[in-house]
Amino acid sequence: MNNIKLVIEYDGTNYAGWQQQKKEKTVQETLKIAIEKVVNEKITLHGAGRTDAGAHALGQVANFKTKSIIPTSKLVQAINFYLPKDIVVKSIKKVSEKFHSQYSTKSKIYRYTILNNNIGSAINRNFCYHYNGDLNIEKMQKASKHIIGRHDFSVFKSKSNNTCPTKSFRRESNIRTIKRLEIKKKGKYLLFTIEADGFLYKMVRSIVGTLLGVGREKMTIKEFKRVLKSRSRSLAGATVPARGLCLLRVKY
Repeated sequence: MNNIKLVIEYDGTNYAGWQQQKKEKTVQETLKIAIEKVVNEKITLHGAGRTDAGAHALGQVANFKTKSIIPTSKLVQAINFYLPKDIVVKSIKKVSEKFHSQYSTKSKIYRYTILNNNIGSAINRNFCYHYNGDLNIEKMQKASKHIIGRHDFSVFKSKSNNTCPTKSFRRESNIRTIKRLEIKKKGKYLLFTIEADGFLYKMVRSIVGTLLGVGREKMTIKEFKRVLKSRSRSLAGATVPARGLCLLRVKY
């Protein structure tokens, strides 16, 4: 059996997230159907992680095992032929039998994009959250430093948490290590880039929503620190819309 690793880009606007569901159209199911048409056999498709309904990816990773001997260079074009235009397989390669797109992960990098302007965007409306209001970016940057490191992130976990934790997280289901959190202004856009060894359900969106409270000066940095330690979701900020979220890269 050949173990095949794929790197996938998708616009998640028209999908109920990555994870296959019974009654909803998902990226995983759409990709699985396309692959099976090419390799002419049933496969099990594993993804590096779930993305929310409406969220996007530039570097989602998946893998499957197959008896097919079609060269990987031809697999890319063949699978893309059967995919809709909002999903593209960017690359494919054979990997070791032990590789698993979820369990072999070392970290993931997400980016959340906010259009901070009084006028929205027609072209980018599905790829950013339009926020019309003044933001103190310097205070947001200072507050974000307190998230770096290994913490219990219960405060940013959705009540309807339906994640499938990886092997290393099963005993500490709410504990994660955030390696990097950068907030940068680029023209009228505000970019949040966050890297961690794993994420809870809607965790990135909850972090951004809470930091917005600091930026709006509705929450002080001291209050933000207390919220982080509280482990109480009710004290954190609102969960920002999924359309601004994009999975940039998965590291192995």
